Order: sequence, then C-alpha cells, then structure tokens
Amino acid sequence: VQLQASGGGLVQVGDSLRLSCAASGFSFNNLAVAWFRQAPGKDRELLAITWRHGNTYYVDSVKGRFMMSTDDAKTTVYLQMNSLKSEDTAVYYCAADHDPPFGSQKFKPSSYNNWGQGTLVTVSS
Repeated sequence: VQLQASGGGLVQVGDSLRLSCAASGFSFNNLAVAWFRQAPGKDRELLAITWRHGNTYYVDSVKGRFMMSTDDAKTTVYLQMNSLKSEDTAVYYCAADHDPPFGSQKFKPSSYNNWGQGTLVTVSS
C-alpha cells in the first residue's frame, strides 16, 4: 500500500485548500482512510477518518470546516479545508489501514500501517 499526499502550500487566513491522497496500485474500497496533521512541537493528531462503509468522523476542531471525499474510482481521497486558521499550519498526512480503527484507537497514529509522506500547509495571517 503506497500513499501519496499532495496539495499543501502557503495560503492566507480564511482561504481554502484541497489536499489529495492518491493510492498507488490499489483502491480505498476496503480500507479506512484518515487525515492527520502534525504542527511543530506537537503530536500528530487525527483530523478525520472515513471507514469503508462510508461513515466519516471529524474532530471538533475541523468539523464544519474540513470535509473528506473520495473520487469515483476510489483511488484518491481528498481533504477540502475551508476557513483556514493560522493554527491549521502543520504537515498533513493521510493514512490507511485494512483493519479500521474504532473508538479511541482511531486517534492513535500507531493504529494505521500505511502513511503518505506528508504535505505542508502554512496559513499566514
């Protein structure tokens, strides 16, 4: 399982940005897919996860601003980020696993065996 995250960049407060997570040689059909981010000096934190049955969970800090989606071929997962804040500045990672984590396990980076390389988002005020 290889994941390629892209789409990061430098934006202004209030702007929007869409990140992509592309699967190489497989589809997301039978995987749980999540987005994490890691700000300087902080732990990697879960933002959102979509399970293979289609349900999606968002953490409170991004609920209503960020939205996950998948292309029809289920080979690319997106994270649409709106109303960006300076505190959204971080390296963003996509992660996936065949054994989808539930409950408190979904928050732990160690629950995911497959990671993209990270893409930097900088929100400037």
